[in-house]
Amino acid sequence: MAEKTIALYRVPLFNRLARKVLRPIFRGLFHLLSSMYIRGLENVPKRGAYLVAINHISLFEAPFVAAFWPTEIEAMGAVEVWRRKGQNILARLYHGIQVHRGQYDRQVMEQAIAILTSGRPLLIAPEGGRTHRPGLRRAYPGVAYLVERTGVPVVPVGIVGSTDDFLERALRLTRPKLEMNIGKPIRLPPILAKGEARRQARQHNADRVMLAIAALLPAEYRGVYADFSLPLEEGVS
Repeated sequence: MAEKTIALYRVPLFNRLARKVLRPIFRGLFHLLSSMYIRGLENVPKRGAYLVAINHISLFEAPFVAAFWPTEIEAMGAVEVWRRKGQNILARLYHGIQVHRGQYDRQVMEQAIAILTSGRPLLIAPEGGRTHRPGLRRAYPGVAYLVERTGVPVVPVGIVGSTDDFLERALRLTRPKLEMNIGKPIRLPPILAKGEARRQARQHNADRVMLAIAALLPAEYRGVYADFSLPLEEGVS
């Protein structure tokens, strides 16, 4: 049976115009409020689709990455953001993708696939939600599923300093340090297994993404991936 055709993804004109306003505003705010460092911009692909996978401590990472990424980037965010005053306005203006944390949503995954097959980069947090403190959690397999469906590379990004109290510290004029460390794109091994072995292989690939993120973070930010090891041959046969 032929797979369902994925429609091309297009950002509405209003949101494209809103992004042209929002991105420089947020760049200015981050420069004003923090002592900011961005490393590895040379690792960002010049063209084509890819996933940008980040660690997710607070609500500040997505705006930080979206503001300073060399090109416009699509973003997935928890549905709760669309319900909070202030945040919901920004989320709608930017035209993000609403995600129900901890749930599989076929429509959301198809929308993400449409973004990638349309040649656009997509921001994703493989942990599936905010940790609220430094320390990586075990990834969900969704990132591996998207790669399996689209074949795109993954650009790992480690963000340091974006704790829940970032804005509070910034408003005290301490200009807290904020870092974005961008790694080289990685290609996940193909998954040929079926059934339960396929599920495990997806989890292993998601762990590979998190290990790449962990390598870009200081030891205290690595959490469950601090001493995590994964045999390279697992889950790909």
